[in-house]
Amino acid sequence: MYLVAIAWLYVVVLMALAEGVSDRGSWLGAALTLLFYGLVPLAIALYLIGTPARRAARQRASTTGAGAAPDSGHHPAADTLAAKGKEP
Repeated sequence: MYLVAIAWLYVVVLMALAEGVSDRGSWLGAALTLLFYGLVPLAIALYLIGTPARRAARQRASTTGAGAAPDSGHHPAADTLAAKGKEP
């Protein structure tokens, strides 16, 4: 997946470079070529391709209980100390 993205960026960088050094081109045109032919479409494509993996990770996290509140104030060490009769 990343090999195609790298190859596409290589082609777009060469297109932008050709636009920038051309007699009839400009560096503004090169920047816009890089942005609108390269970065924006590639970001959208990688986001869409990564959607199933993100969905699976979210589902896996919710089934293992990792989706719970980040810090509920409960610490396992407090249970061990309470079982020994000591205050935390």
